[in-house]
Amino acid sequence: MIELIPAIDLIEGKCVRLTRGDYATRKIYNEDPLEIARMFEDNGIKRLHVVDLDGARMGHIVNHRVLERLATHTGLVIDFGGGLKQDDDLRIAFECGARMVTGGSVAIKDPERFSRWLDTFGSERIILGADAKEGKIAINGWEETTRQELIPFIKAYQERGITKAICTDIGRDGMLQGPAIELYRSILSEMPSLYLIASGGVSSAEDIEKLDEAGIPAVIFGKAIYEGKIKPEEFARFMY
Repeated sequence: MIELIPAIDLIEGKCVRLTRGDYATRKIYNEDPLEIARMFEDNGIKRLHVVDLDGARMGHIVNHRVLERLATHTGLVIDFGGGLKQDDDLRIAFECGARMVTGGSVAIKDPERFSRWLDTFGSERIILGADAKEGKIAINGWEETTRQELIPFIKAYQERGITKAICTDIGRDGMLQGPAIELYRSILSEMPSLYLIASGGVSSAEDIEKLDEAGIPAVIFGKAIYEGKIKPEEFARFMY
């Protein structure tokens, strides 16, 4: 059964969503992310994906106090990403209650540091962020597209010990037009043991069912919930 991981994206401490990673498209859904997190928990959710969009733009952790509040006032297992570039960023994230962290830009720009994090904290606490635009890795809040091909990038880090990766097809993110199922199938055909977390494009519970049928281990979704395309009571059909 696929694992459900709702997302809370943060700008200025508020719950927002972007379309295709464009900060100009931001829409505020709730001034209090804790209210959203509690709603998820009340409906059986165990995991939460929190993204510090301010941090992603500024290159260091920003919304750590919001993370601390979410971790303190819920029992959700939180993975946190956005702006984690230095050792201090990681320390702050863990001290504020993150159980796992996601590194994307740092894995491209400072692979030695990212590999050291993996060695220090273990594969159960470090998630690879592999966000792609037209098959190439994008970094820094998706504002920069690299020449690095997606699948070789993930495979190289799996060989270094990564077991979990979040893959977002940026072209689908926030579009509510369905997830990139064929892309995820391609990744798993190359790396069947990878705990692949699909992200981007989920528009309905039926999209989640299709990912489940395709054997995708987990899915992150956000806008579909905030726009009412997926109802909280629908979570139960995917619970273990």
